[in-house]
Amino acid sequence: MRAAALYSAAGAMLLSALSLAPAGHAGAAPAADEQRGTAVAAARARAAGIDFDRCPKDQGLPGHVRCGTVSVPLDYARPDGKQIRLLVSRAPATHKDPHNSKHRVPGKGPLVYNPGGPGASGLQFPLIGVLPAWKRLAAAYDLVGYAPRGVGPSARLSCQDPKHYLKGPAQAPTYPSESYKKERVARAKAYARGCAERAGSALQYYNSLNNARDLDVLRAALGQSKLTFMGASYGTYFGALYAHLFPSHVRRMVFDSAVNPDPKQIWYHNNLAQSAAFEGRWADFREWVAEHDDVYGLGITAAEVLDNYDEVRTRLASEPAGGKIGPGQLQEAFLQAGYYDDYWPSRAHALSAYLKGDTKPLVELASPATEAAAEEENTNAVYTAVECNDAPWPTDWAVWDRDNTRLARVAPFETWDNAWMNLPCAFWQAPRQQPLDVRTGPGELPPTLILAAERDAATPYDGALEMHRRLAGSVLVTERDAGTHGIAYGPNKCVNGYVDAYLLEGRLPTRHASCEGHPEPKPQRAGERKTKKSAAQHKDRHETAARP
Repeated sequence: MRAAALYSAAGAMLLSALSLAPAGHAGAAPAADEQRGTAVAAARARAAGIDFDRCPKDQGLPGHVRCGTVSVPLDYARPDGKQIRLLVSRAPATHKDPHNSKHRVPGKGPLVYNPGGPGASGLQFPLIGVLPAWKRLAAAYDLVGYAPRGVGPSARLSCQDPKHYLKGPAQAPTYPSESYKKERVARAKAYARGCAERAGSALQYYNSLNNARDLDVLRAALGQSKLTFMGASYGTYFGALYAHLFPSHVRRMVFDSAVNPDPKQIWYHNNLAQSAAFEGRWADFREWVAEHDDVYGLGITAAEVLDNYDEVRTRLASEPAGGKIGPGQLQEAFLQAGYYDDYWPSRAHALSAYLKGDTKPLVELASPATEAAAEEENTNAVYTAVECNDAPWPTDWAVWDRDNTRLARVAPFETWDNAWMNLPCAFWQAPRQQPLDVRTGPGELPPTLILAAERDAATPYDGALEMHRRLAGSVLVTERDAGTHGIAYGPNKCVNGYVDAYLLEGRLPTRHASCEGHPEPKPQRAGERKTKKSAAQHKDRHETAARP
């Protein structure tokens, strides 16, 4: 499910813990074995701790951030079998009150963060403490990030040679022909085959349940009996799995931009819902552009803006900009505007300039970052493996064709792009699991905080409502009439106040709360340069491989 990995705006299950075995996995160990294996691994990790020292140079982290590793079993049913090492980063609490330099803030232990994906690394997270909105949190908490299993230095997963990744120009037909569909089916089969060949029997162990178990081992390695955790996007899903599996190990949890954890939604139907939601956010963007026709000259109605966008797509299909920007690259760049409204001015400017004969802004905006191909290929591989392993998917292409053809009639913007990204799951060669039925009863779990924007396209708002219903004692804070993906410590001071009160003081509103949406961005005129970095520039965003 496409959902960007980020540092939240500053920046899906179990009937019984003893009853689950992966679907179709002949001879699979019952969940009781994995439960025991997790306890064994956690005990070892607590005894070993984490030896924090200098971070690997290739991570580009400054000296005040220290790194270490924690060992986790590849297969929790066999805790004495093969181990993999997860890289962990930490910035110690500053203890400095940003409002009173003479006041020393007492420490609250580690705050562990996951930015989503699946497939995103949280290793850069400790850097977030320098941003004003995060300084109170950084004063009280050790900020801890990590690379989940399969990501980067943590037993890197790969499905294809990175040099064949991020190539342009690419086509991205809104209404694909039968021949194009056949081509994409063949590519999906080849990709699934590549994952199986490169990872071998280990492939099945890259899944959300193991991500939740890894989180518990990390908790123990940090010397904590209880976990304080913030997850964004996909991070909310395996965070919810954690809350279900280990409720007594939870101190505080923040679910920012919550994924719908309903087992029926994981993951095929969640992706369809996401594609439908993106159509609404795409309309929001076009309406904003139309409101600023005096700046961009792209039309005074959303329909006129769409006509101009389609004109650019048509031109790029026959003559790629800069020789490398085709409709696929255009689609990717504008999809990002569905995640974050602070991207709106740059996208509108690039579209306007192109139609006036200046291709440079679009080329700069949409060019594939070939130097990041290895990272992006890894991110995409982990995303695909986790989502394909987590749940059954339709294996008949006719089902995909039917469902996406119907949806594209009313939501054409993202539908087929999303389908192609997930189609390898139709031909997946590793065993599938049955999603757990995440639920906690009254008193089983400490109060938790759920954050959601009403018009979030990547994780539609219905998902936050479902998460709230399933986690007893949770409180939902809604940013009304807004659609940015990830809202903690962004531009909305009301939202930030609720997060601060919860994480720093343990206070939650007594019932569902809401905040007025943050203001929409101001238009950026041609030649205008921003002198102040926006919060979004500090986020670790991997839109190309993004998903919850």
